[in-house]
Amino acid sequence: MASEDQDSLDALDALEREASDFTKDAEIDRIRNAFSLDAYAVLDLQPGVPESDIKVQYRKKSLLIHPDKTKNPLAPDAFDRLKKAHTSLMDEKARTYLDECIADARRLLIREHKYTVDSPELQTDEFKKEWRKKTVHVLLDEEARRRRQAKARLQEEGRERRKEEEELEARKRKRDQDKAWEDTREERIGSWRDWQKGHKKDDDKKKKKKMKVLG
Repeated sequence: MASEDQDSLDALDALEREASDFTKDAEIDRIRNAFSLDAYAVLDLQPGVPESDIKVQYRKKSLLIHPDKTKNPLAPDAFDRLKKAHTSLMDEKARTYLDECIADARRLLIREHKYTVDSPELQTDEFKKEWRKKTVHVLLDEEARRRRQAKARLQEEGRERRKEEEELEARKRKRDQDKAWEDTREERIGSWRDWQKGHKKDDDKKKKKKMKVLG
């Protein structure tokens, strides 16, 4: 009898472990398939939840899929995504930006469907799904715009840097030219003096020759 009870307990433990592994694998897949720019989606939270809910959800999810708690080879990637989403939502500036994008997506849908803020359609699951999809488009557009701005900024910085480098090179050439001019100053003065001496001798010869002719 005791042996049968133990067999039953072992079977229940095995089923529980299998169910636990299934739950972990399913959560890992969910996180990896979630839209990475939407931190709420990664943490499986509704937009606008209080900070305390974010902390509780992150702790629960991180304990479930922690690489030390599962043999799933994709756990480290899912855990890293979960951690980045939590960090983003705990940053006031990043969270405000995300909230604004989500609000923009809602306003765009209301305008497209010609709803009002009191329309009952806004409370339906269909609208919420559509809202999520619209949020993805808004976030992608904003990310593309941000990257264009970053690229333009880098190009401008590159132009400014090249301009500075050209100005530095021009100043260096000017200093080198001034130095070379100064270094050859004595040589130029000596050459000038020699030329003057030679020119004076020629003048003296011409004068003597002229005097002989006149005499």
